[in-house]
Amino acid sequence: MRVPLEPPPGLTDDDTTFATPGAWADGSNIRFAKGKAETIGPWFEAFAPLLTGACRNILSWTDNDGNVTIAFGTHSALQVLWSGAIHSITPAGLTAGAIHSSGTAPGYGTGAYGTGTYSVPASQAFARTWSLDTWGENLLASPRGGTLYHWQNDPLETAAEVANAPDEITAIATTIERQVLALGCNEEVSGLFNPLCIRGCDLEDIDDWTTTATNNAFELILEGSGSIVTGRKLGPYVLVWTNVGLYMGQFIGSPSQTYRFDLVALNCGLIGPNAVQIVGQTAIWISTDRQFRIWTPGVQPRILECPIWSDFADNLDESQPVKIAAAEVSKFSEVWFHYPDLRDASPGENSRYVAVAIDPLTGSWRTWFRGAMERTAFTDAGVAAYPIGVDADGRAWYHENPQGDPVDWTLRTTDTYVGEGDQAAEIQRFVPDFEEQDASISLALRLRKEPRSAVVTKGPYVIGAGDVRKDLRASGRIMTVELSGTGRMRLGKPQFEAVVRGRR
Repeated sequence: MRVPLEPPPGLTDDDTTFATPGAWADGSNIRFAKGKAETIGPWFEAFAPLLTGACRNILSWTDNDGNVTIAFGTHSALQVLWSGAIHSITPAGLTAGAIHSSGTAPGYGTGAYGTGTYSVPASQAFARTWSLDTWGENLLASPRGGTLYHWQNDPLETAAEVANAPDEITAIATTIERQVLALGCNEEVSGLFNPLCIRGCDLEDIDDWTTTATNNAFELILEGSGSIVTGRKLGPYVLVWTNVGLYMGQFIGSPSQTYRFDLVALNCGLIGPNAVQIVGQTAIWISTDRQFRIWTPGVQPRILECPIWSDFADNLDESQPVKIAAAEVSKFSEVWFHYPDLRDASPGENSRYVAVAIDPLTGSWRTWFRGAMERTAFTDAGVAAYPIGVDADGRAWYHENPQGDPVDWTLRTTDTYVGEGDQAAEIQRFVPDFEEQDASISLALRLRKEPRSAVVTKGPYVIGAGDVRKDLRASGRIMTVELSGTGRMRLGKPQFEAVVRGRR
């Protein structure tokens, strides 16, 4: 008989492998495109100089002449790739922030909630992150706990402080009405930092933050408790996450009420400022309870079922959640979350990713995969040619780039019965079927008679790019298949040829 190797797309390991027969249990650097397993694309060094500091955010955009510029916010600098060269535009007088979160002050992800002094910002407790956005063809940048800076596309000039903007800002967002919102900032009258205060400049004027009866500069305090983590635009709305819940802002336009913010839901707060991604009219994020959540306007946020959640949640370094970096890879309809894993050597830095893709058959976010990759910041291609990621050394990479080095990958099935019921089978040969195969692939089989029987490992067998079959000699009732290699691979429908040898 022939036993095809065609598990459904996606990884699953939250149950025992016997509870999910005929599935993929584990893998690294493998995505599932059009229902089939294939290697992720390689990456290629984007430019030679290393960035200064640990990069936490990236933004790419074009100026009015169509020139691509890429900004990098690190713990100690603000830099841009402009006309093929790296330039420092770090604001004058800006000192370096923390590389790692210390957990010595209140706020999302560090310390106990409710500790500390209400009006004192906790920026020193967190690894420095940046809010980056555009103002026309120019860059707006704000380091968490710092003020707002404006850079006007001149590599010989540094980013300049925006006059009258709040001195201490958690995050910024630029609206489609051409208004900058400071999310979590100093109150206008008292000057005290309020983690739930939102202030906006006047329309089209980033220097006017004084509220009057005749302009649209405004201030409001979100109802409820907690601290603002970040904000994102979603269509005409501005979404604001606290460490407790989600709020939706709508532009009203009247000087007496420029914006209105309504509570969407509680108990779905954001774990870190970059742990959210907007895809079309959908927001996907990691909440403070480490669950993946999803929301579209008109419905309540819900937990996004993740069959590999336990491995992520059990090993996430909860002292460094501000470093989690979400990014869309739109070419494959995917959202990746780069996160710090306690099992890896790099102390407190993002060392792995967990990702989800839209199932092409159902249109739902349900196909999950993961891997080992050190990226402190990541962003989709956007106006650039390829997605961009930065490692802990400050080296920037263009991803999904065919010029890159071959990628190491692994893939493993769950434990699956080879024959029917209690029949034993002899696996005699493997018939390869790979749409793409750059190099030899390693095949190993793990066989046993019962779920708790001793495992017998056969192989690894080397499957060459031109091999039409590989003879084997392996017997058992239950089989796990392990594939690994380096380079491109897309799985077709390989098969095992087996002979039933009777019942146990």
